[in-house]
Amino acid sequence: MIHLLADALLPVHQRYLDQARQMQALSFAVHIPLVAFGISFPVMVLFAEARWLRTGDALYRTLARRWTRIMVALFAVGVITGTILSFEMGLLWPNFTATFGGVFGLGFAIEGFSFFLEAIFIGIYVYGWDRLSPRAHFASGIPIVLTGFTGSLMVIAVNAWMNHPGGFTLRDGKVVEVHQWKALFANTYLWHELVHMYIAGYIVSGFLLAGAYAFARLRGRWGRYERAALAIPLAAAALAAPVQVLVGDWAARDVAGSQPVKLAAIEGLAQTTRGAPEHLLGWYDNGKIRFGVEIPHALSVLAFHSWNAKVQGLDAVPPADRPPVNVVRLAFQTMVGIGTLLALLGVVFVAVRVRRRRLPESPWFYRALVAAGPLSVVALIAGWVTTEVGRQPWVVYRVMPTADAVTGAGGIPVGYAVLSLTYVLVGIGLVWTLRRLARVPLEPEEGAR
Repeated sequence: MIHLLADALLPVHQRYLDQARQMQALSFAVHIPLVAFGISFPVMVLFAEARWLRTGDALYRTLARRWTRIMVALFAVGVITGTILSFEMGLLWPNFTATFGGVFGLGFAIEGFSFFLEAIFIGIYVYGWDRLSPRAHFASGIPIVLTGFTGSLMVIAVNAWMNHPGGFTLRDGKVVEVHQWKALFANTYLWHELVHMYIAGYIVSGFLLAGAYAFARLRGRWGRYERAALAIPLAAAALAAPVQVLVGDWAARDVAGSQPVKLAAIEGLAQTTRGAPEHLLGWYDNGKIRFGVEIPHALSVLAFHSWNAKVQGLDAVPPADRPPVNVVRLAFQTMVGIGTLLALLGVVFVAVRVRRRRLPESPWFYRALVAAGPLSVVALIAGWVTTEVGRQPWVVYRVMPTADAVTGAGGIPVGYAVLSLTYVLVGIGLVWTLRRLARVPLEPEEGAR
């Protein structure tokens, strides 16, 4: 055992590329759902508080205060996972950050500034419930929403640049003539990523939160508090989920134009084809989709809105420059399949709410709602797997291979084990905290403000 540990700590040369990728993927999978809450949940908290200010109904004040505690717990865990991610960028991929830090550094600087402002105003908001006037307290929550937006915007902008790089010139291996604004904000790839992620934030936080109260209903707890607490996040998720289908079409067309190899991997299209078909399900094997359901011309229509548009296949690049097809296909179809089911669930809720002016009554709806929360997280992670794995083998698309960015240092297996244990402990702590918060008795619903 001592020999194995010593061997793991010896210097290596890209020996642990796969492990470094897996560490980064693990950190993203843990952090991204917290980002989804960070960009959408404060809006729901403020909406509940606004209802209290408008109606004087103390139930909404109680709801906003209880949700504030959840918001703080999730923010604290996000601080841990976000800090780990920032260290991983430099430790696991030093050549990437050393070469291109001058291009995307502004984005991370703004993200860090946004984080500190968000932390300050969360503190004011939490401790200001009984110390500020109602309107001043509500106003102190607005910067939390704004800084949550700007911080995640910067990270998404950097990721969009990695997928569609620009704003610099690479000369003799050195980055020169850097235009940071052009690289981060004049990037056409940014906008569909931004909108797609923000809508996903409301879907994930909405269905997860509503699912918790749906579970309470199935167990017999269905008072006025539970109904209000379910209706707000469910309405947000139900409206966002069908819109996400349209945004997904926009994103697919941008991918077709900017990253055709990723699109070919999503479909498993081996040969460049006019009137390319789409396959539902199936497995890519030796240039063909096995056991899939073929829809003729569908890929050309979805990617280019043209019946016989030419779609570039995997044969356009050498095998070494292709992503792992089945990983990308499975992730994409998982995202689309779950997203479609969530959109249908949202349509059912909206239809009942509009036509009958009440919440659905069928127990099956609430069972589906309980399942929708975890499934929305799976769809979120699957979407990011499609984005990131579909870009491989490039860390900066067609500029720097991932193998050239990874560290040559040793100790990766040891770090991987420590990271996994850390996330297990953080997860246990978060679950314990949320369960404790859920058991706190409701505050007395006082009269009008």
